[in-house]
Amino acid sequence: MRVVSLLPSATELCYALGVEPVGVSHECDYPPEAKHQPSVIDSRIDADASSDAIDSQVQDAVAEGGVYELDREALRECDPDLIISQGICEVCAVDESLVRTAIDEEDIDATLVASNPQSIDDVLSDLERLGEHLGKSQQARQVREGLETRIEHVKQNTPNPEDGPTVAILDWLAPVMVAGHWIPELVEIAGGRYPLAAPGDPSIPHEWRDIRDADPERLIAAPCGFTLEQTRENQTDLAERPGWESLQAVSAGTVYAMDGHHYVNRPGPRLVETLELLAATIHDDHEIATRETPLDAVARWSELTATQQPTQ
Repeated sequence: MRVVSLLPSATELCYALGVEPVGVSHECDYPPEAKHQPSVIDSRIDADASSDAIDSQVQDAVAEGGVYELDREALRECDPDLIISQGICEVCAVDESLVRTAIDEEDIDATLVASNPQSIDDVLSDLERLGEHLGKSQQARQVREGLETRIEHVKQNTPNPEDGPTVAILDWLAPVMVAGHWIPELVEIAGGRYPLAAPGDPSIPHEWRDIRDADPERLIAAPCGFTLEQTRENQTDLAERPGWESLQAVSAGTVYAMDGHHYVNRPGPRLVETLELLAATIHDDHEIATRETPLDAVARWSELTATQQPTQ
């Protein structure tokens, strides 16, 4: 079956099931071989800009018709049987309605499957649903069982959430946005308390005073689409805010940066790795991690910003 995946998380689900898409989005970069597949999506955003500049570009692009442009010619050339889109966030990937319009107008004979996960169980259900479409139901069940085993390992090796520290995870820095959707649930599974959002809540902008009032014991910066290096380059978006130094997480040295590009903001099979990273970070205990946990995807804020080069 010829599959086109329009979002990175779906591409990862395909590869987890042993299916290589014939077309992907411009952001599909894991596993590494996905980067070599034809892209059918163009972005109107300069992803290397500062966080506040990106936010301005996004607002302008949304007002002018959307952040992404679907390359219809490339899509036709892929000749897909199945196209995987999303309905969760117009900033994360091309909107499902635009894909459906393109399929109709270009007379593409393909089934459209939309992903809209809000929880870890939704992600696992997407895995099995995709397995059914791809004729990989048994493999999907096996992958799900393996992921659920790792989730249970975290549950068994972390305290009850009510006994854990308070946590805030920021998936944008200017403006400050608190990560929602599946993240509050993951924090709870990892044995932490998440006072600024409930499971399933969308990721929304917050006033900086909200963060100061919550005064979390653990603060994790994981901007959507940012690697650790990009977060380092934008660290003043937090560090120069009023009251930063008085936050208890700053005083205690429990501020961290996490790779938001590959983890936190990508609802695919590697959300289980995100869970393991959160558990190890929240409790400062790497024994919770497994051999698969990418511990280098997290850095203490003090270590990350220590490498900040002085401006010329």
